Amino acid sequence: MSPVNIFISSLIVASVMVAIFETEPTLHNNYLPFFIYTETVFFVFFTSECLLRVYAVGEQPKYKGVLGRLRYMVSFVALIDLFVLASFLLTLGTFSTYWMRLVKVLRLLRIARLGRFSKAMRAFSQALRERSYELVFSCVIAVTLLLGSSAILYFVEGDNQEAFASVPRALWWSVATLTTVGYGDVTPITSVGKIFAGVTALAGVGLIAMPTGILAAAFSDAFQQQRKIDEEQLRIAKELATKKNN
Repeated sequence: MSPVNIFISSLIVASVMVAIFETEPTLHNNYLPFFIYTETVFFVFFTSECLLRVYAVGEQPKYKGVLGRLRYMVSFVALIDLFVLASFLLTLGTFSTYWMRLVKVLRLLRIARLGRFSKAMRAFSQALRERSYELVFSCVIAVTLLLGSSAILYFVEGDNQEAFASVPRALWWSVATLTTVGYGDVTPITSVGKIFAGVTALAGVGLIAMPTGILAAAFSDAFQQQRKIDEEQLRIAKELATKKNN
């Protein structure tokens, strides 16, 4: 990562931290001028950086010319930048209303910009796309288990507890159990319900392990591929340097 990208990434992290601390009412009320000043500085810097990036992106063939730059401005990454910049203007110095709080929280999307400066993130995104079939399959199994366990607990416990009086109500118990969180605010009271709850809890261990294993394999593949690319680039650079010296 170049020094410029490191500097921009550091500012992104700093701006996100400021946005997080600003949600604390005590800090926001006592240090409002500080938050306004720092957010203004971040806004000016990121606006300038965004404009410079729109100008520089024209060097790429697919974004060349005015139409190419306009096409870049409606891309996903550019729209995130635009939304974050717009959210600053909408919420400067305000915090009380529900929608203003929502917009301020959404400003944390600024952290997503770090992905463009990280080769590891790009490699991992590629690995996730390659494992999309496995991830979708695990999600289908998860949804099936959630709905199945909810339906069975509704059938077994529906007459005994209001918490299981419908499948949507029982779904909360299924989510807490299958994810192994186990809040304990809703529990079966019948013998059959307890037996099935135990089976559901055991199934939850495998449910969590499946996407975890897929993601771990994706991480490993992504880093290995990136390491090979870096080694190949280093080898080519050394060969070019040797030829130049000779």
